[in-house]
Amino acid sequence: MRSCTQLLQDLKSGACDAALAALYAPNGAPGLDQARQRAVRVTEALQKEFAPADGAPAALFSGPGRTELAGNHTDHQHGRVLCASVDMDMLACAAPNGTDLIRVSSEGYPALEIDLNDLAQRPAEENTSAALVRGVAAKITELGYTLHGFDACAVSNVLSGSGLSSSAAYEILIGNIINHFFCHGALDAIALAKIGQYAENVYFGKPCGLMDQMGSSVGGAVFIDFNDPADPIVERVDYDFSKSGHALCIVDTCSSHGDLTGDYAAITQEMGAVAAHFGKAVLRDVPEADFRAALPALRRECGDRAVLRAMHFYADDRRAAQEAAALSQGDFKERFLNMVNASGLSSSLHLQNTWSISDPRQQAVPMCIARGSELLDGMGAIRVHGGGFAGTIQAWVPEEYLQVFKSGMEELLGEGKCHVLRIRPQGGCVVVA
Repeated sequence: MRSCTQLLQDLKSGACDAALAALYAPNGAPGLDQARQRAVRVTEALQKEFAPADGAPAALFSGPGRTELAGNHTDHQHGRVLCASVDMDMLACAAPNGTDLIRVSSEGYPALEIDLNDLAQRPAEENTSAALVRGVAAKITELGYTLHGFDACAVSNVLSGSGLSSSAAYEILIGNIINHFFCHGALDAIALAKIGQYAENVYFGKPCGLMDQMGSSVGGAVFIDFNDPADPIVERVDYDFSKSGHALCIVDTCSSHGDLTGDYAAITQEMGAVAAHFGKAVLRDVPEADFRAALPALRRECGDRAVLRAMHFYADDRRAAQEAAALSQGDFKERFLNMVNASGLSSSLHLQNTWSISDPRQQAVPMCIARGSELLDGMGAIRVHGGGFAGTIQAWVPEEYLQVFKSGMEELLGEGKCHVLRIRPQGGCVVVA
């Protein structure tokens, strides 16, 4: 294992270029130059801020963001989803410190410190990074591993509020550091995802499903069936997106997710109300034929919006499996893209998560989908991304039209609002050790 000093020398000399290129720059420079500079920055930050002991091993770790490809608001009903890791990530340089303290310094944020002798959940820490670190450490300790302290310096280019799940990227990053230094790599990607979800649910206070963590941890495109949330079926989808002829764009619509908790909760509540009509907790346990047969009664009991949202669940749950199959069979341009568009239409018309009824003047998501559709002119695909109501949209753009699409969206929204991403094959990992 390299010391921090040796790691820094090797990064600057180019000795780590192959590992960096595999993750960040499959097409070479200038991406490789940027990746090397970023890795040097976090390693120098660790050396300056924490001064690791000469004999302490140091390593670079990555926790990627994730994008939802199919299954919009299906996971909380124990449905199926298709997600993937992206090339925006959190990168950290870390080293054991010989104490019982975990110390993490993230660029642009206050440093945090967690004492491994006190890993009990703290209500005062909810919604903080400290809660995520404490929760990950607590769960891994509960699994029987003996942890010791480490220092880490991190940087991130995962867009906040973008639906790329920066919290999951952080959990997977911390999980990989602990797994590498103190668990001998015994925890696999699925175990680390479950550990991250535990930290977010119990310590951070967000009742999320497992899609975000799984997409960040496993890597590439991942199909997940949540019929049994405690033991989901996880399948890696074998498809090389670099050969699709399309670029993945995440467009920031310049609208905030603030004050939308009620809108998100209403989706779960209304789908749950439909399920409750049949004596079930989630829609996955209600046969679609039974749902269809009960439409008149459901409209009276639950209201039309709840029924429409249930319709979306059944259709998008099915589409997630169909999109995964299309990618496995290499049918990207026809079946996959058509279903992405169909999912987007269902989200708009049935799920109704593109704008909030509490503020009808703010309809940035449908506005951007409308303008993006004009720019695509029947090509590619476009849809709401993530939870919806505000935030970002997702578009698959033919490579030859990428500049036209990007320029058109940024003319509407401002420079830097259309982000071109790559589906990366690797999930959370040790980059260089």
